[in-house]
Amino acid sequence: MDLSDMLRVGIVINTHGIRGEVKLWPTTDDVNRFHKGLVLYLDAKEGAKQVTVSSVKFFKNLVILKFEGIDSINDIERYKGCDLYVSREDAIPLAEGEYYVCDLVGCDVVEEDGTRVGTLTDVMTTGANDVYVVTTDAKKEVLLPVIPDCIKKVDIAAKTVTVYLMPGLM
Repeated sequence: MDLSDMLRVGIVINTHGIRGEVKLWPTTDDVNRFHKGLVLYLDAKEGAKQVTVSSVKFFKNLVILKFEGIDSINDIERYKGCDLYVSREDAIPLAEGEYYVCDLVGCDVVEEDGTRVGTLTDVMTTGANDVYVVTTDAKKEVLLPVIPDCIKKVDIAAKTVTVYLMPGLM
């Protein structure tokens, strides 16, 4: 099973109890996306494993999940540290102007006149707005705030982000 076109929604950080539950660190914006019957994919050492959620609980900033057919700590322990993915079909729909981080990473970043700035390598979430981390060809990092004055156009199909470099950003 190929996970390359799936979206990571969490990381199994530990077991929970002895009945096969796991503590999940969510990497999704909406933790309420987890529900009974949701099909997920564990990125296990022996290959991807499809699992179906049988119960969900929330505890502080974690999600406690139980999967169908996994009923003991011995069956789930091997998945500690594994990433958990969802198919794009089961992903939360995006509003206009929103993008999945995995679709942004790797995009070419260019100025409005076509001059190449570098490659988008990460997206940082801050309190006010997201920040695109761009690595230039000279291996320097440029941090671009995701605001209309700076990010002019995102074209996921063409894998390009057109930007205006405000004075002081470089």
